[in-house]
Amino acid sequence: MFTVIGERINTTLKKVKAAVADRDADYIADDVKQQEAAGATYIDVNAGARIGCEEEDMRWLLGVVQGATSLPLCLDSPDPAILEMAYGLVDKKPMINSISLETDRFDPMMDFFKGKACRVVALCMDDSGMPKSVAEVFDRARRLVEALSSIGVEREDIFIDPLIQPLSVDTGNGVMAMEAVERIMMELPGVHTTGGLSNISFGLPQRRMVNRNFLAMMMARGFDSAIMDPLDSELMAVLTTGVALKGGDKFCMNYLKGVRAGRIKA
Repeated sequence: MFTVIGERINTTLKKVKAAVADRDADYIADDVKQQEAAGATYIDVNAGARIGCEEEDMRWLLGVVQGATSLPLCLDSPDPAILEMAYGLVDKKPMINSISLETDRFDPMMDFFKGKACRVVALCMDDSGMPKSVAEVFDRARRLVEALSSIGVEREDIFIDPLIQPLSVDTGNGVMAMEAVERIMMELPGVHTTGGLSNISFGLPQRRMVNRNFLAMMMARGFDSAIMDPLDSELMAVLTTGVALKGGDKFCMNYLKGVRAGRIKA
């Protein structure tokens, strides 16, 4: 199963930020319902953009989002205190975004995860910054898996983020992400891989075309989750088709349903 983390409830987006500031519950609820209908597995909730308001905004958003969907949530914050508060307010096992190997983040988040029932997004970042090679990505992934496993987090609950970097900055970044995912999935069996899909297209025109092609190529290497926009219907068509091509759609039933519903078109 491919895990779609719907990325749209994020206050870094202007319309969402305005809706949160105005307490426009209808706007948020409608977007969440659309993401669920489009095939999201989790709804990401990020309330960090309004300085000084994250706790209040996160509390409000969690109430609105959980009132609009039965899907589990991905709680997205750099602040362990916000995540602790949010964890206590959710009614289904959440995903937590995120932990990294950065010194000021690793220890507080390890303390947070002890004894908690949740899934974990683990970023391949350490104090030296963004990874510069497949070997660096894999070494960080291995260390994160070992650390999380040592406190009882099951491998099936670990989602390694190799940190997808823009193609516009370095044309080798797409290949590095693909090769890192392949190595992680082969050498760390049982874990998942995820990441911000649209990072690859930052700075380029026609970004959705880049994202769609990149998703297909990443799936071929074992990528089995993405933080993405499920309301991009053509991106979701690529996803459904890719799952079928990888043998994950028995008798191509989901693909055929998509075609009949008009969601997959030539």
